[in-house]
Amino acid sequence: MSKKRLIVFFVIVLILTNITTFSLSNSLSLQLNSKVVIPKTDYDYLKSTAKEFSKVQLVESLIKESYLKDVDNETLREGQLKGIVASLGDPYSQYLTADEYTDLSQQTSGEYGGIGVIVTPGEDNLITVVSPIKGTPGEVAGIKPEDKIIAVDGKEFMAEDMDKAVKIMKGKPKTKVVLTILRKNKDGSNKTFDLDIVREKIRLETVNSSIVDDNIGYINITSFDELTYKDFMKDLKKLQGKDVKGLIIDLRNNPGGLLDVTADIADELLGEGTIVYTETKGGEKEYYKSKPSQIDIPLVVLVNGGSASASEILSGAIKDYKRGELIGTKTFGKGIVQRIRPLPTKDGSAIKLTISEYFTPNGTNIHGIGIEPDIVVELPEDIKVIGVENLKEDTQLKKALEVIKEKIK
Repeated sequence: MSKKRLIVFFVIVLILTNITTFSLSNSLSLQLNSKVVIPKTDYDYLKSTAKEFSKVQLVESLIKESYLKDVDNETLREGQLKGIVASLGDPYSQYLTADEYTDLSQQTSGEYGGIGVIVTPGEDNLITVVSPIKGTPGEVAGIKPEDKIIAVDGKEFMAEDMDKAVKIMKGKPKTKVVLTILRKNKDGSNKTFDLDIVREKIRLETVNSSIVDDNIGYINITSFDELTYKDFMKDLKKLQGKDVKGLIIDLRNNPGGLLDVTADIADELLGEGTIVYTETKGGEKEYYKSKPSQIDIPLVVLVNGGSASASEILSGAIKDYKRGELIGTKTFGKGIVQRIRPLPTKDGSAIKLTISEYFTPNGTNIHGIGIEPDIVVELPEDIKVIGVENLKEDTQLKKALEVIKEKIK
């Protein structure tokens, strides 16, 4: 470390020491002859902090002096901040740059050019598909939940660089991007293949509905964003106006979204009781409850491995209250809640942190476990499109129709 850097370092440590001493003087210090005495535990902490700061400065200096390529200060600072959050070992917690924060905000409201695939860092350090958004180029191309995206336009990416991969996947509509997919076969073997996908303008229309078999309503919810409850109620009232006798709610490949919106929809389907409750590490609990009123028709819910987070809250409450049958395959298993906090640094950055875990009405936390449906039905391996438009091949929806008809009888 240069003499100039060393002087700057000790000045910073001195300032930090003075500030900390002043702030602790009322509660942690002893007043002796009007002089502030720092307790040994606080002195040790400051000494340890100074040592770690010195280590950071040393590593930064070595990078700038010896690393093969040039690295600017901003890149190093961003890397340090990302590293702090990454040290938690939680793939759902993240330091967000201004661009990343903007992109994340678009997932709950707005439009963007891209392929329409929700991804998450996998435990194997690979970019893992939670689900393709219904009707988007990603779904049409055949991307499935649990697929691994190992390269974009020929460049390999691991989970720690997922944001860079997502940025490349997004782009102007009508332009092409090539994804290299790693998929596990049913026999446990892996296959790798490329998909050429043309980007489109992605508008997150999260609710669509129709009538199946004359008197059975079908509502597909693809995610829970700011407009989902309003759209759900509009479609529900439209179906009720046509005097449907039963309702199928399709949550397959729904990666989740806003908890409040999910609770509002659950309130329309359940009787009085707890929809879900969350608990922080300090034991603080927050309950989301439903009112006594509810729609009074038979209900079936479709789920699969792409049903995650908020969609598991809704399906878990329905299962616990025995309000309706869950049909399909086991859900994804995300039972923790994140909160996004913009940082007061005026550079547009933010931090997304896991702050609590949630429990179904029966007190079950499904994180890493998922929810087993009441009736397990697998889809054909080669099916690309699910829903009413492909009722002939959609074995899960066909089973839901059988069950709902029996309920109506």
